Amino acid sequence: MGKAKSLKDKLYGAAVMKMSFRLRGDEESPAFKFVYPGVLRDLDLEDAAVEKYIEENRESVERAARGSTPAQGPRG
Repeated sequence: MGKAKSLKDKLYGAAVMKMSFRLRGDEESPAFKFVYPGVLRDLDLEDAAVEKYIEENRESVERAARGSTPAQGPRG
């Protein structure tokens, strides 16, 4: 079994996924509406926490969502 993810890692993953849809203008797409709630449920997260994480880390989240490698460093 893999190592448990920290809350920050979970938020980062959900934020990058949401931002990738947002940057394409696909937040209203059936794919997003099907996948995102499942991600929140599986990671035991609330959308408000993901939005707050996006606000606080917008540059790195957008960079990752666009496919650029974020600077490596401790995330949690």
